[in-house]
Amino acid sequence: MDTESFLKAYYDNYDEDGRLASKHGTPEFLTTVRYVEKYLKENDSIIEIGAGTGRYSHYFARKGYRVDAVELIEHNIEVFKSKTVESENITVIKGNALDLSHIVDNTYDITLLLGPMYHLFTEEDKKKALSEAIRITKRGGIVFAAYCGNDATIVKFCFEKGMIKNEPYKSLVNPVTFKAGSSPKELFELYRKEDIDSLMKDFPVKRLHYVGTDMYTNYMRDCVDSMDDELFKTYLNYHFSVCEREDMVGISHHILDISQKE
Repeated sequence: MDTESFLKAYYDNYDEDGRLASKHGTPEFLTTVRYVEKYLKENDSIIEIGAGTGRYSHYFARKGYRVDAVELIEHNIEVFKSKTVESENITVIKGNALDLSHIVDNTYDITLLLGPMYHLFTEEDKKKALSEAIRITKRGGIVFAAYCGNDATIVKFCFEKGMIKNEPYKSLVNPVTFKAGSSPKELFELYRKEDIDSLMKDFPVKRLHYVGTDMYTNYMRDCVDSMDDELFKTYLNYHFSVCEREDMVGISHHILDISQKE
């Protein structure tokens, strides 16, 4: 099976929209929205590459922004379209983050690359996806790229669930550095900050923020889901106060790298 076949098998049976709508998924969603809105200006154009079922695309379209979306998986596109309302200025097409040649350079003010980097396994493909996202962003525009954190997986799956004793984790995890390898079969590529720094160093961008979008939330899902509204609001305030702390971001399951095109 190639990468797209593995992804299709996974996303045809996974409720990505529901994940972000759950209480424990809310910090990731709200953190991403919070940072996008920090830079979003009136009449800005937005593209979401690897839009999934459109949770972010629909959110911003319903705020009155023009949003174009590109998604690889047909099932996700069907769900995306089913959630579209008449008032939205939004489009979605089937496409691959590695080839956006149908879009001219310097088109969008805000570029969201919130899924593709999870599922790319060679340096060539990773740099191609970033290059395409940056290419279609206007000079001075903002690129938001999301990654899966290496050490959250090490802690949560390898140790909490004890899976480091079993294959494939045993073979995939370096026993000295605890850096995890991956492949299309495992679906998710895992990153540390130095990996992202290496990918980004030659692109004409300036980093604005490096953010842990869920931080400790996924380690305490049941606790977060059981919080009353007052406690949850306080938890979100705590989360927002620490989500850029350099000594803490590395523990996050999901990381958002935010850059401005020069």
